[in-house]
Amino acid sequence: QVQLAESGGGLVQAGGSLRLSCGASESAFSSYAVGWFRQAPGKEREFVAAINWGGGSTYYADSVEGRFTISRVNAKNTVYLQMNSLKPEDTAVYYCAAERFGAASKSSNVYDYWGQGTQVTVSP
Repeated sequence: QVQLAESGGGLVQAGGSLRLSCGASESAFSSYAVGWFRQAPGKEREFVAAINWGGGSTYYADSVEGRFTISRVNAKNTVYLQMNSLKPEDTAVYYCAAERFGAASKSSNVYDYWGQGTQVTVSP
């Protein structure tokens, strides 16, 4: 069973950047599709970005397209979410999730493993 750990969250001003990392405990992490989701206070969890297990396909929510980039470095068992041009509405707890041999899916239901989340706060 793979364990996931997010890091890289913090407080940033609007227009700034952060890079989130999703580290995995398993050396075969390259065989997992990974998705990033976020949940703001009082709101439902929403899809942000996903990358398939091969790394050749990525998928973004419309709200982050062109600002966020998902990538993976399999040698480090890590998936990244580079977030640029951050807006106050990006404030949320960000979670990564994984599914073995999965496609890049926006549906949270397909992911079997979840991290604990990392807080991102964007000030005006």
